[in-house]
Amino acid sequence: MTAGHYSVVNPNEGQPLPESHRITVKVTRFYEENYYHLSENVQSGQFAFQAVEAGDYLACFTAVEHQPQVKISVEFDWKPGVAAKDWSNVAKKGSVDAMEYELKKLADMITLIHEEMFYLREREREMQELNKLTSSRIAWLSLLSLFICLSVTGIQVWHLKSFFEKKKLI
Repeated sequence: MTAGHYSVVNPNEGQPLPESHRITVKVTRFYEENYYHLSENVQSGQFAFQAVEAGDYLACFTAVEHQPQVKISVEFDWKPGVAAKDWSNVAKKGSVDAMEYELKKLADMITLIHEEMFYLREREREMQELNKLTSSRIAWLSLLSLFICLSVTGIQVWHLKSFFEKKKLI
């Protein structure tokens, strides 16, 4: 789970945010075109999505062209994993006592750790298979190199023997 909150910072405290301070927000997986979240011409907002693959995700903030140009500051809060859940609202809405609240939080953390362990086991298995494959290829390459070296040695011995016989040195 991933969640984020963004808002344009007001340059003039105590006054309403100018209409020129609007942004477009896109959240996507790094170097992919599929958007998880797209908001156009907004001053604040939030997003949440379930990441289907591990990797880098990118949040892109763009502003429409302004005349004259202005600098826009954006407050941005990105929370991945267990931190993405809003536990304070869970406690308020469900009238859950503090102990149960902590237990739910810990249960989610345990689930996340459990999933991560399975992921790491799978990656370890893949790495072991790759290691075995590489070792077998290196062994075959070594045998091929040995065969080529012995063949070249045999050809050289044969050539030198025939050369010395022609010169009548043997």
